[in-house]
Amino acid sequence: MDISNDASNQPNEQELLNSEITNRRKKLSDMRENGFDPYEITTYDRKQRAQEIHDNYSDYDAKTVSIAGRLISRRIMGKASFANILDSGCQIQIYVRKDMIGEDEYTFFKKSLDVGDVLGIEGEVFTTHMGEISVKASKVVLLSKSLLPLPEKYHGLTNTDLRYRQRYVDLICNPEVMDTFKKRSQIISCIRNFLDQKGFIEVETPILNSIAGGASARPFVTHHNTLDIDMYLRIAPELYLKRLIVGGFDKVYELGRLFRNEGMDIKHNPEFTTIELYQAYADYNDMMNITEEMFKYCAEKVLGTTTIDYQGTVLEFNGNWPRLTMVEVVKKYTGIDFDNMDLTTIFAKAKEIGIEFNGNESWGKALYEVFDKKIEENLIQPTFIIDYPVEVSPLAKRKPSDKRLTERFEFFIMAREMGNAFSELNDPIDQKERFEQQAKERDNGDDEAQMTDNDFVNALEYGMPPTGGLGIGIDRMVMLYTNTYSIRDVLLFPTMKPKK
Repeated sequence: MDISNDASNQPNEQELLNSEITNRRKKLSDMRENGFDPYEITTYDRKQRAQEIHDNYSDYDAKTVSIAGRLISRRIMGKASFANILDSGCQIQIYVRKDMIGEDEYTFFKKSLDVGDVLGIEGEVFTTHMGEISVKASKVVLLSKSLLPLPEKYHGLTNTDLRYRQRYVDLICNPEVMDTFKKRSQIISCIRNFLDQKGFIEVETPILNSIAGGASARPFVTHHNTLDIDMYLRIAPELYLKRLIVGGFDKVYELGRLFRNEGMDIKHNPEFTTIELYQAYADYNDMMNITEEMFKYCAEKVLGTTTIDYQGTVLEFNGNWPRLTMVEVVKKYTGIDFDNMDLTTIFAKAKEIGIEFNGNESWGKALYEVFDKKIEENLIQPTFIIDYPVEVSPLAKRKPSDKRLTERFEFFIMAREMGNAFSELNDPIDQKERFEQQAKERDNGDDEAQMTDNDFVNALEYGMPPTGGLGIGIDRMVMLYTNTYSIRDVLLFPTMKPKK
């Protein structure tokens, strides 16, 4: 019976993969037996980069270069072969001939190398008949042997979960991913340049905190063995940075990681990057001006335009962004007038739009709840929402004209909160009272309510000048500038559930 085409006798995908891995390890073993170990090579004199040669071809035409990169494709022929190497996201073709590199070396190139290997190439730059910039190799050196094959012969890593878990493979297979992270680096550099030019000083504050302060969030808890105390990964650097304002710094900022023991979705990761900055003798209006300027500056420097296409929506960062009070924006989109309705009417109107209150909520908590559940989805273009209730703003200064509100804003783009800012509360008595109220809420089961920081109150008692403070989510900013849908696409190594 002919069984040659019987599917049950054909090797499956895993068997093919195992055979490929075995073959690669055999090649490495043979090399070592013959006295050559690619992993023992400690350096390579790479004098040019692939992108550099492409960008400045006229300077390199007919010149000898020394390049290096990962072998990503080969077209093996008789006495000559073509291949492509990948160098930091840029491909360049190499042309390998037996009479140029020698018979033994050419046999090694054909028989011992695999897609994925890291090579060093010396040779002359030229252009093929098809017009492709290439390097005619005079020497090929194996710098590192790849023991695992790239998915589907280099192209094809589309499994999202695998891309995030094995970012190193994702970067090889998907050049646009490397471009995203290059842009991320450029954006962060632009932010630093922008603030440095304005006279801000970059500082570093503790990541291990004895009190989880500066934000309303659930912290990660760890333990310090020597001191035998529980400590917290910081949820915000705010209270430390404001201590520096008390100490005499006029303008400070910190760009770094925060940690919050909360949920994960397309907008949230347990560890994320923010920038917080504080300026003495300034208020939340100054922080709005800085926010607008920073977003425009970074867009122009990184993208060359202040108009961004994000997931099919055109966003404009130029011009003045709308500044709407929370009361007026709630009235605009729901019809509920918090300035001219009593709480009973407000609760009834809220019920009509699907928000249930138990009747014990304060005016400020009710205002924020309606905003949070019904308004954010409407805020697509860059928009400042100002004047938040005191109850949800324990670190912000009250508005002189309405003590129910604070000089606080958040700004929104694509229905996402992108940053938070205050005219900072510098009244130590008021601050202590608000901490006490937060402590009551923690006692009543709100594990996101802020902890009391008595040393911070003590610092305020020495006197902090009027101060404006601003915090911006770097990851969400990068998402906008790189047109990426999920926060995981702008984190090199996002938090993942461990594999079983």
